[in-house]
Amino acid sequence: MGQMSNSQARISDPILTSVAQGYKNSVFVGGALFPTVPVSARGGKITTFGKEDFMLYATGRSPGQNTKRVTFGYAGAPYVLESHSLEGQLPIETMQEAQAVPGIDMSSITIQGTQDIIALRLEKQQADTARNPGAYAASNKITLSGTSQWSDFSGTSDPVAVIEAGKEAVRKKVGKRANVAVIGALVFSVLKQHPKVLDRMKYTGRDVATPELLAQLFGLDKVLIGDAVYADDTGTFYDVWGKDVVLAYVEVGSVKEKGKPSFGYTYQLEGYPIVEEPYFERNPKSWLFPVTDEVAPVIAGADAGYLITNAVA
Repeated sequence: MGQMSNSQARISDPILTSVAQGYKNSVFVGGALFPTVPVSARGGKITTFGKEDFMLYATGRSPGQNTKRVTFGYAGAPYVLESHSLEGQLPIETMQEAQAVPGIDMSSITIQGTQDIIALRLEKQQADTARNPGAYAASNKITLSGTSQWSDFSGTSDPVAVIEAGKEAVRKKVGKRANVAVIGALVFSVLKQHPKVLDRMKYTGRDVATPELLAQLFGLDKVLIGDAVYADDTGTFYDVWGKDVVLAYVEVGSVKEKGKPSFGYTYQLEGYPIVEEPYFERNPKSWLFPVTDEVAPVIAGADAGYLITNAVA
């Protein structure tokens, strides 16, 4: 028997792992465009979807002829899951103080805080993947500038028309209109005040443009706001989703089904994230909780997406 790899030799704590797998940070929205699909291997082929899934086939059959066949989805570019690990440190002094207050579970708090950091990296990766203009055909992207940007209230810019054009571009490619939008936080702050949005709102009896109301106005199932921020090495903060809007048709399926054309998925190794058995270090007098995730966001059907770049100035 050969020597086990480090990943194979990991021993997870089932109770703490259930905490990690059940915890979701509501600030992160990348999963709306890249829903999680469990995979059994750390590498393989992306199940992608092209025009083959939407072609009009000649299904007629004469006596004695072979029945025509159709395959849904096909193996596209390779994917490789990335392993991301981080240890949450819990000093014994903090644990002892927390034990004096009923209802405080510092183990869970430490794991969730550690997972937040790992999840922010995934959110950034999902945003970078979705906001990459090179992933889209010319018909499925637009860059706004000057008076076409939604921050220009002069009367030229029209968010509703741009969103509708994006939905129609997706429909022409995949036969279904975009049903999800992820909107950068700066874009959302402008949209709430845009005259054309406010004009549509007057028929709803509402005076605040919530994400739910925008979904109704734009004819989408979901509108999510990318509020997450990250800091560079100098401590300067940036919006993860920038000034862009990503429209997409998203349908949650599984790798085994291979029959649900969708914009993207987040491939995640089955059973992850995991929390390895905590261990104690004498020098810092702390318990350490190693958290590991193995994931990769992938675009399965670029034609099912539409990118609006620089929606606001």
